[in-house]
Amino acid sequence: MQDEQITRMYEQLGISKDVYRFGTQIEEKLRDRFEAIDRTAEYNQLKVIHAMQENRVSEGCFHYTSGYGYDDMGRETLEKVYASVFHTESALVRPQIACGTHALAIALGANLRPGDELLSPVGKPYDTLEEVIGIRPSSGSLAEYGVTYRQVDLLEDGTFDYENIEKAINEKTKLVTIQRSKGYQTRPSFSVAQIGELIAFVKKIRPDVICMVDNCYGEFVELQEPSDVGADMVVGSLIKNPGGGLAPIGGYIAGREDLIENCAYRLTSPGLGREVGASLGVMQSFYQGLFLAPTVVASALKGAILAANIYETCGFKVVPDGKESRHDIIQAVELGTPEGVIAFCQGIQAAAPVDSYVTPEPWAMPGYDSDVIMAAGAFVQGSSIELSADAPIKPPYAVYFQGGLTWPHAKLGILMSLEYLVRKGLVTL
Repeated sequence: MQDEQITRMYEQLGISKDVYRFGTQIEEKLRDRFEAIDRTAEYNQLKVIHAMQENRVSEGCFHYTSGYGYDDMGRETLEKVYASVFHTESALVRPQIACGTHALAIALGANLRPGDELLSPVGKPYDTLEEVIGIRPSSGSLAEYGVTYRQVDLLEDGTFDYENIEKAINEKTKLVTIQRSKGYQTRPSFSVAQIGELIAFVKKIRPDVICMVDNCYGEFVELQEPSDVGADMVVGSLIKNPGGGLAPIGGYIAGREDLIENCAYRLTSPGLGREVGASLGVMQSFYQGLFLAPTVVASALKGAILAANIYETCGFKVVPDGKESRHDIIQAVELGTPEGVIAFCQGIQAAAPVDSYVTPEPWAMPGYDSDVIMAAGAFVQGSSIELSADAPIKPPYAVYFQGGLTWPHAKLGILMSLEYLVRKGLVTL
């Protein structure tokens, strides 16, 4: 009786019986993997609770502060909690950090000086970082301040080119940036273990080089974080994994005390640093979002794995594939045509709790070098821990799916994306 009611509800939402049956058959084969994800979430949930208890989080931490924000107990305690979660000396966690790109720009600008060189040993960074660095000219880029940039592309199999990384490290190399997730590329995302091996290699050549990891989309996917394997700084967005879908804005930088102190001065002002910056009533959302984050990430991971297996079965190339281990929540699906990308994103939008009636179309989004289509009917604008998908409209016409605050919503989104492709004759079941 219950199964019949669930099936009817999917039909009311627009999922045909054929699509529902197809998805359910694949889901049944993934039970063991889903159980393993739940075990990782259990560990990470306990880790977060331990950090909150250890740092004596209290109801008083949720109080509103304004103006300069001096002596903001909630803000200061939250930063101690993040440092405990990531096992670092210090952390900067602020609503004044607008997004992940902003957090990365702060970390880079704070710790690089004219004449220094930035090295990416993992190939081209995410599109919005290109203008921060100056790969694409932009006002205020690191290049304008005399910071040079060098990158070493990955080998054809997606692994690190250690030979050329060693050649690229020189006396000017000050900071190495490692992007954990794939971004708008179809390369593999890196495991924490792989990142640790790369950091160890760099430190053996130049122990004084700062190793920074762009941790976006990777938090709580594994038992460890990059800061557990030698990263000097880990950086991310609160409207991705660690905000748990509740944080309305914000970013974090966790790492070595001196580097985080530099970041605080860069965020606010020399001489002021972390002492100012009112929390403006968002602290409860920040704490509660972090508390929920491990289980929210688990839901998103299950959705990514289901998407990989469904679309692989339909004959599309997926990265990672349906059986690979997971190191972030992003699932790339190469649909091969603009029409396929657009249909997929429109299906994701149709499954949203907010703006489900809106039809997403490609547009010239700031910071990108091609038209981009984005689907996200989210409670927080741009929150990609919520069910979302986006893609640059350029070959190989890959769409990047992520998020889902709950497993049932992630599942609905994937089925709806498939439904739209079936309706438009782009997939035959």
